[in-house]
Order: sequence, then C-alpha cells, then structure tokens
Amino acid sequence: MKLLCLSTAEPGCSLAIIDGTSIVCEEFWTARLTHSRRLVKMIEHMLADRACMELSDIDAFVAARGPGSFTGLRIGISVVKGMAYAMGKPGVGVSSLDGIAFRFVHSSIPVCVMMDARRNEVYCAVYHFDHGRLVSKSQERVVCPEDAIEMADGAALFAGSGSKAYRDIIEQTADHPVIAHDFLDSVNAAALALSLSLKDNFLDNPENILVPSYIRKSDAQL
Repeated sequence: MKLLCLSTAEPGCSLAIIDGTSIVCEEFWTARLTHSRRLVKMIEHMLADRACMELSDIDAFVAARGPGSFTGLRIGISVVKGMAYAMGKPGVGVSSLDGIAFRFVHSSIPVCVMMDARRNEVYCAVYHFDHGRLVSKSQERVVCPEDAIEMADGAALFAGSGSKAYRDIIEQTADHPVIAHDFLDSVNAAALALSLSLKDNFLDNPENILVPSYIRKSDAQL
C-alpha cells in the first residue's frame, strides 16, 4: 500500500511517501512561508520529480490530526481531505504525538512526548515500547511541565519541542532523564505511517478519523 503522509502541526512541514514498509522519499522544511503557500508545491514536486508517481498511484492519504498549531492542522487536514475526495481514496488522521514517539520505537525506557503548547503547558503522552511494538500509551493531555514529568513516573526519554522549552525543569525534576536530540523533536510524516502500520485495519479504525484533535480550546474560545 502506498501512503502519502504529511504533518503541518508545527512550523516545520514534514512530508513522506511510503510503499509498504519502505520510505520512497521524504522531506522536511522549516521556512518563513506558511504551510498554505508551500504544501501543495511540495506534494507536486515529491510525486512528480522524486517518487515518479501520479497522485492516482497513492492508495491512502495520512495527516497529523493534532495536537499542534490550530491553523497548521486545518491546512494539512484540508489538503489531505481534498486529495482523498478527489481520488476516491481513504484519508486518515494520526496523533501528532505519535509522529514524535514512533521515532523511538526501540527505546527500552518510556518515551514522554512533550509538545510546547505555550502558556507554561505542554501537549503530552507517555509511550511504552517493547522491541519495536507499542505496549501502552497514556491519555493525551495538556498539562504543566511538572505534571508531564510525573506522568513519565521514573526514568524516561523526553522528546518534542516541550522537552527543550522546559529542559531545565526536566533535568532538575525527572529521574535520570534522557533528552532526545533536537533533530528528533519534530512530528515526522514517516513516523505517522509507522504508527498506523502497527494497528490492524487502520483504514477502518475509528481512532484514525481525519478530524482535528486540538486537546485545548483555541484562544478565541478561551
């Protein structure tokens, strides 16, 4: 199955084409251009010039559904829904936190993903892996950094933009923390596909519905 996966949950834009268990190609951009101005061109370039594919060759479309930037999420989800509808193919959503955590599927200690949510809060979930398989995942929450550390409950690997924004607190409070490298903090499109591949019948799984998951209310709602 060929998947076109993308994340616009953060300022950086991640895009990948997956064929079965292989990555055909992937890109990551961080630039001043908004997602709305670069995303469609990135997709066109990747399909035509790098993967040598047509849009019709894609079997399903995947987007990070949140948490993350409210505007960024809407752009990515709208583009995926548009392509899926035009091609008559499935469109699915995956947690942005999964798109970070599944970069560390072989971690021998829990993985605590912390995305910076501003206002002295982080979007957080804790993952337990065993030999590349997901054993358990906590509920996704928006909490203060101290509560996220408490969710990890012991030695853990901390990753995501929040792990850098609140690194001092983690190092002072957590039990022998491992801090992921900055290069591995972003939501990764290929990791979204890996998260899907470990689930049965992921195209029909209600957990993968393509709707935004903001977790916290927007500033306007607050």
